[in-house]
Amino acid sequence: MPEDRIAIESITSPNHVQRVDRAKYTAMREAMVSVLPAVSPGLTVAEVKAALLPVLSQEHFLGGAKAGWWLKAVQLDLEAKGIVKRSPGLPVRLYKTGNQA
Repeated sequence: MPEDRIAIESITSPNHVQRVDRAKYTAMREAMVSVLPAVSPGLTVAEVKAALLPVLSQEHFLGGAKAGWWLKAVQLDLEAKGIVKRSPGLPVRLYKTGNQA
């Protein structure tokens, strides 16, 4: 795999691996992890997006372009890796676990 790509997983499709832009993935992951609380119930996905947009790399997401897609892709990957968890119930609420991968 080229260095500029990274393989990501999805908690909803356990055997599916997708290759995405490494720089965009890393920028979104850093922003997302920086805003997620470490305790349940966490933040809704909309709250996560609102919180991360001000800290998101403008180099990779000028004006928040494509941030929604990347947020979901990184969310599902981090859930598959056990770094992020969902609280029970609806709406979906996310928080960090103590795991690092």
